[in-house]
Amino acid sequence: MEFLFVGHPKEALSIPWRDEPDWEINPDFLARVRRATSLNRSVLLICRSGHRSLEAGLFLQANGFSAVYNIAYGFEGDLNDQHCRSSLNGWRFDGLPWEQC
Repeated sequence: MEFLFVGHPKEALSIPWRDEPDWEINPDFLARVRRATSLNRSVLLICRSGHRSLEAGLFLQANGFSAVYNIAYGFEGDLNDQHCRSSLNGWRFDGLPWEQC
């Protein structure tokens, strides 16, 4: 849902680690990542804030992936004092290419 409604980097492939409605770990995550790439290929992970993607990256490393990178502040970044995102940091804040479906 996040990929569709929040937005994502252009040409990103959506393989959710956790997704709505229950936010449970996707049991097909590892298999889908393996089908999309290889153990030696770089994998960049991003979520809204960078927290879930960090968790997913640690999981991939524990399962043999060596070149795993997390986008630290995620797509929308940290919350500001007014509890809004995309105003302090993050992929979209930095003006990097993105799209929304």
